[in-house]
Order: sequence, then structure tokens, then C-alpha cells
Amino acid sequence: MAYILCCKFSPDFGTLRAGFQVRQEEQPRGSRSPQDEVLGEKADTHSHFRVFLLILQATIRHQNHMNRFLPRDSSQQLLQKIEAWRYPATYEFEKHRMVLQDQTGNDLAYFRLPLVLPPPGRQLNGTAGQVNYVLLLIQSGNCALGYFENGQNLDHKVFRSYMVRKKQGTSQVKYLKTKGKSRAGSRVRLGETEEFFENINERLQAYFGEHEVHRIAMSCSKILIPYFFGSKVATPFDKRDERIYKIPKHIHTPIYEVMMQTNKFLLQGELIYDESRQPLIDELLGEDF
Repeated sequence: MAYILCCKFSPDFGTLRAGFQVRQEEQPRGSRSPQDEVLGEKADTHSHFRVFLLILQATIRHQNHMNRFLPRDSSQQLLQKIEAWRYPATYEFEKHRMVLQDQTGNDLAYFRLPLVLPPPGRQLNGTAGQVNYVLLLIQSGNCALGYFENGQNLDHKVFRSYMVRKKQGTSQVKYLKTKGKSRAGSRVRLGETEEFFENINERLQAYFGEHEVHRIAMSCSKILIPYFFGSKVATPFDKRDERIYKIPKHIHTPIYEVMMQTNKFLLQGELIYDESRQPLIDELLGEDF
């Protein structure tokens, strides 16, 4: 008996749906029916059952979570209410959010602040209450980056590079990590990869040289991080820089429009809580929201 795990992402509801099917193994090893092509490779019972349970748990948690987006002014008002609320709240600089807790330390809700709101109780250098930030989106062969002051884009640049192996559809960097070196085509792609990150860092150096940068909003694949920080043109900040803010959102192929949509997302506050906490959230929000 073989267990088959079938998963798909539903764009309508933004959730990962998982199905678990059981079928009797009848075909000899090496033969594949059309049904096999749909279901995928035969799965190891124990490991895939664990994967299924993890996906199912994550799906249930996601479906029970509520979120509410707020514009900047309303976010400022809500922040003031949180600071005066009967339950304690702490600020996390790395995620730029308030964590609301009960008296025993259990998390009640999270409030992600708009990126243009300064950290509560913290003075920023250079400007009075204004947040300057760089928005940096990197995927294999595509990058969009820009410099922003108080939410307004003052400069931007889009880079493209030949980094993807056409037949396999994977980046040369990922191919080398899993398969090892290939031939002439790979040298071309690796050369373009190096130039790609050099160009990105040159633009970043210009931003950091001309402006006081308070936050670095980033979305970059983990496999590309060593190439980004290991470029011949140095990155103007360390990979452990406390200003780095990992964007809590899936990013599509980085182009100018995607960068501006991401900025719009970052300009909003987001209140996240479990559905069971709705009465407490209603108490917090009152009639003002």
C-alpha cells in the first residue's frame, strides 16, 4: 500500500490545500500509468505522512488567522491605543511589529507597523520622524530596487540577467548547487550572475553614500544571498545589519510595478490575530475603527 500526497495552492483563498490518497500498488517497478503522472512519485509512507500532517496543521492555522489592514493614520491611532491598553505589548525591531500578550505572556495578536512609522520609543538619525528606506527585491535574473523617503519613491532601477537554464527552468546558481559544473553555457550564465550582483551593489552604494538609510526592506532567495554579499562590488551593509527587514509577503517577479505594489503593502499596518481572539480585538479597536 502506498500513500500519495497531493498539494495545490489556491489563489482564490490564499491557502495551501492538501489531499492524501491511498492506492494499491499494482504496477511493477519502473512502469507508470497516466494516473501515476498526475499523482507523482510513489511516496515513502512515514515521511510523506509527516509532511501531510505539517501541511494540514499549517493550513488550519492559516484559516483560523484573521488580518486587518490599516492606513498610516489609523495605524498611528491604533499604536497609541495599544500602548495604553490593559494588556502589555512589546516592540520587535527586526519584524517592525508590536506583540500583544496577556498577563501570563501568551501572544494575543501581532500588529505589523507601516514601514514609515518610526520604531516606538526610538530616535532615528538624520531626520525628525521621517523614515528613509531602500526596497530591494531579488530573484534569479530579476531585481527591482528603489530609494524611498516617507513612502515616496525618489529613485529606482530594474536589472535583468541571463541566469536561468532554459530547458530546466532553474537558475544556474541552483543548478551548480545540486548538479555541479556544466559547460560553456554555464560560464556565460555565471559571468552574467556576477555582473548582475555587481550592478545591484553599485546602485546600493550610491543610495547609501547619498542618503541616511534607516531600514532595508528585502526579499531575496536564500540561495542567492551568498552571491549578493560575496560580490566583487561590496554590499554597503552587512548581512547581519539590524536595519534589514524581511518583507513578510510573497513577491512575484521583480519589476517596477511589483516593487510599487510591495511598497503599498509596506505602507499599511496589519493587525493579525486568531479568530478566537475576536472579542479582545473588538475591545481594543472600540468604535474608532
